[in-house]
Amino acid sequence: MKTLREIKIGKTAKVVKLHGEGAVKRRIMDMGITKGVEVYVRKVAPLGDPIEVTVRNYELSIRKSDAEMIEVE
Repeated sequence: MKTLREIKIGKTAKVVKLHGEGAVKRRIMDMGITKGVEVYVRKVAPLGDPIEVTVRNYELSIRKSDAEMIEVE
């Protein structure tokens, strides 16, 4: 299992599955990260948190802990 957190800067990944429960999973889905969507990793902050990605033609910053819940291929 590979997570969004493991994707290198400048790479694109496809979301396979969202892990997590209830409100956390709902919040990730509300941000536009759903199964089958392409996610491009733009930047990672110097200490690794947050991660800036492009999803559905907009830029989004997500926490490392949230990125670990997003399984990609």
